[in-house]
Amino acid sequence: MLSTRKAVAVWLLLAFKQVLTVQTPLSSHAPLSFYTGIEDDLEQWDLGEAPAANATGHLVFETANSLLQHWPNTRYRNGHTIVPGTIPVGTLLYHGSITGPHLPTALDWVSVEPDHSIGFSHGSIETGCWHLTLKVTQPMKVLYFDGSSATKIPEGTMDTQDLVAWSGMKPEWVRNEKQRIMDLCKWGQKYGINGFVRMEMNFEVMICDFTSHMEVVSFLNLESIRISFGLPTIPPKDIHTVHYYVELMHSTSRREMYPGETRIMLDFSGLVSFYDTALVPSLVPRRVGLERWDHRGGGISSEDIERVQDRLAQALVRPPVPTSGIDWKTVLRMVVDRYASRLEMMQHLLNMTLDDGSLFGHAQRVQRRLRTVVLPYTVFAALPPHTSVVANVTNSWAAPVFRECATLHTASIVAHGTTLTPSERLLVQAVRETTREICRVVTKMWASGMMTGVDPLYPPEQHPEADHIRTLLGEWKEDVTQLISWLDWSVWVKCRPACDFEEMCYLPTWPFGFPVDEPPFQAQWDYASLWPDPKKGEWKRPQPKCIKRLEPYNF
Repeated sequence: MLSTRKAVAVWLLLAFKQVLTVQTPLSSHAPLSFYTGIEDDLEQWDLGEAPAANATGHLVFETANSLLQHWPNTRYRNGHTIVPGTIPVGTLLYHGSITGPHLPTALDWVSVEPDHSIGFSHGSIETGCWHLTLKVTQPMKVLYFDGSSATKIPEGTMDTQDLVAWSGMKPEWVRNEKQRIMDLCKWGQKYGINGFVRMEMNFEVMICDFTSHMEVVSFLNLESIRISFGLPTIPPKDIHTVHYYVELMHSTSRREMYPGETRIMLDFSGLVSFYDTALVPSLVPRRVGLERWDHRGGGISSEDIERVQDRLAQALVRPPVPTSGIDWKTVLRMVVDRYASRLEMMQHLLNMTLDDGSLFGHAQRVQRRLRTVVLPYTVFAALPPHTSVVANVTNSWAAPVFRECATLHTASIVAHGTTLTPSERLLVQAVRETTREICRVVTKMWASGMMTGVDPLYPPEQHPEADHIRTLLGEWKEDVTQLISWLDWSVWVKCRPACDFEEMCYLPTWPFGFPVDEPPFQAQWDYASLWPDPKKGEWKRPQPKCIKRLEPYNF
């Protein structure tokens, strides 16, 4: 171990007495440091300080990073985010006519995919069915509810819409779509809202006026689609209907992950989150002890409802241009891109079973990957101490590395100061809390590897004892496992092993195999069917699985 410390000392000898070396600013008017106040105090960057139990920054981060993506919003159905947006000119929208050759004139629904809308085109074999294609002629102002917000079940998927339309929960109206669209459009009229975006099997838009902002491209009398209609939760028996549903889910899979549904442009600077503890403090105690599956907007106080509606009003009366000009979708994604696959690889390596002879080499393999993550932040002045026992135990010498890593994605954004909207300040805080915990854990692991003597750049004269390496690997495994669980990014939720070419990875999606969505909400199940059993709760805690894309089908 002594030779390791000597090597590190040579590495950083000239800068040992410095706390931090800052790069020369590009502008002579730039501040000497990006950090002020608490961030400039290295004592505040404690590698042993985990996030508070009721922290929600990582939840704001992941919900914002998942907007308009089918996979994460199918996994966690109860939405917590409302965001203004725009549907650009030239976008095609689709409507399946239930009543025959009649153009909608007022309130009704459209889909962003013809595979989805055509399922609502009713008609006999003798008469065929009618399918409408529309084109947006001027930017259409919309409001997006995240989660599976068109899933008509009483477990919380409709909460955020209820609060906007009715200023409270109305579980008895969970299937009263006519009243819902009427009251949402009435509420949105004063803000110039043209529609509301929701998600079930795919994304849909509740249109407030079919005579505005759109024109007809085609209204075609098509061959009857010949699928069974009725309660969608009851498994269909004919192969044509099952085939339609499988292909519908396949068309949806194109929007599963980033970038998601790109035909709807969201304004992150107007985002409202029910995980914002300053805006909605009444929900904090209601989430205590609950898994994220069970988080919902129900139980919110009347004062918080009023604050949410005020925040929405502020966002909707502003011009639909972000004040700061920051591309928040990209900011969030860059964090995920940087860390997701590397953390997944570390978890894979640390779950391996090893004998004593391969421990040292394996620890070095992990340490190399830890070094790769922290390399852009290993400031020249940070090095292990020679004599400080306390610093050796706490690895406080690595605080500058921790700080550089944790503040990289937000330091320049903070410089915008008052130009940020309340929503953007929430997003900054979400990125900071998320990257702080990632960097705390990764820096702690890297520093522990340095001090144990497994860093390949500073080989010890003698390998550490096997027991010490096993202890290190055990601590690393616990650290990575807890971090990945805390972040809970949907990018890690996948079919393992990967599906075959004739299969696709699937999450149980409403309404297929769900309990009947009308009171008394009892499960309907045909045990000879191909559909999942709702009595087993698979729909409550959806897990990925491979399903066949070719006959014979299975769910």
